[in-house]
Amino acid sequence: MSQALAAFNAFGAESFSNMVCQQAPYFSTIEPTLTELKPGYAEAKVPFRKEITNHLGTVHAIAMCNAAELVAGLMTDASIPSNGKWIPQAMTVNYLAKAKTDLRAIADGDGIDWETAGEKVVPVSVVDEDGQTVFTARITMNVKLA
Repeated sequence: MSQALAAFNAFGAESFSNMVCQQAPYFSTIEPTLTELKPGYAEAKVPFRKEITNHLGTVHAIAMCNAAELVAGLMTDASIPSNGKWIPQAMTVNYLAKAKTDLRAIADGDGIDWETAGEKVVPVSVVDEDGQTVFTARITMNVKLA
């Protein structure tokens, strides 16, 4: 089991989310709370706050990129074998609608072969409170196995 997954299970969503933001402080800009983490899946809530809005008063595109990288990275960590390492290599994003509410970022890697090394493309969706998908990402993770 990955250290991240073990910590999430041991400390719970709030404490684990705070620990992640201490380890990687940039994530704290979106004040995320990881609500679910298991092999092949991660989900986080991102509250709507003025500090992450753009000139239109909607959630800034890069704040959604930040949320996408958070869930994709943690899901990858929870999914790969214990002797594995990973790093994000590329990200393609689509902005589909204005984000005007709290958001949920969801990484679903259920169909990905996590047992082998190589490039793994992680799909991420960001949905608003009405269930509308406002953003999608495909994040390529470079996975190495020892």
